[in-house]
Amino acid sequence: MFEGIIENVRTNSPLVHCITNYVTVNDVANMVLAIGASPIMADDEKDAVDITAICTGLDINIGTLNSRTIKTMYKAGKRANELNHPVILDPVGAGASKLRTQTTLGLINKIHFDVVRGNVSEIKTIYNGSGKTSGVDASIEDVVTDKNLMDSVAFAKNLSKKLNTIIAITGAIDIVTDGNKSYVIRNGHPLMSRITGSGCMLTAVIDAFICANPDRKLDATACAVSVMGICGQKAFEKGKAKSGSDESCGTGTFRALMIDEMSLMTSSKFEENKKIEIL
Repeated sequence: MFEGIIENVRTNSPLVHCITNYVTVNDVANMVLAIGASPIMADDEKDAVDITAICTGLDINIGTLNSRTIKTMYKAGKRANELNHPVILDPVGAGASKLRTQTTLGLINKIHFDVVRGNVSEIKTIYNGSGKTSGVDASIEDVVTDKNLMDSVAFAKNLSKKLNTIIAITGAIDIVTDGNKSYVIRNGHPLMSRITGSGCMLTAVIDAFICANPDRKLDATACAVSVMGICGQKAFEKGKAKSGSDESCGTGTFRALMIDEMSLMTSSKFEENKKIEIL
């Protein structure tokens, strides 16, 4: 099912154009490099269209939204669609402000996205056309649990069919669906939510995975989500070993260890640690 996906990323080393936010841009670049792909960041509209043309995929992240980069996102997205390059959207904080919500809905209306990845509140905002988030975090009442899992999968499938795109809802329990086949993923560690950028890094990694596996986008997306979670688990274990106690390392070291784990990821490590169910 996931055979060869990670190897394809390292072999093909796709060049991913990341229009991402300045809070996490360095970590995004390093995480993309760690899995064997290559990042390039260009957010000026006079530059971005040309950069998009030479890349194999486009990652649009609205984390630090401003009127200048919104224009760039539309132009780069249009160009990527013309070239049939995979495009992924990270609607950071959609529902937290009118600008974020309207920009997210406008981008989805004008650009075809191969994957939309966000927390459950951001994805519900897209579905409903409005919503509420706790800043850039999911609202507590929206969090996916075993109790509401089937309803959450059904909602994700409906949105996937409506938008004709893969939906990836990430959190304590992850859901990835193309509207027909759905994956539930239980990899990860709570400490991942205590560092800035774990979601931003994941979105760019997903783009690298689907660029390298264009005929297996759903499987590649699920694989990337699981891989990121495994990196979080392994980083916690290594941090705990370093601290010599029941506590793990601090969050700064944890972040660095996650990037290390991505650089050390193999198919065998993925197969040994993946927690993926098919629904």
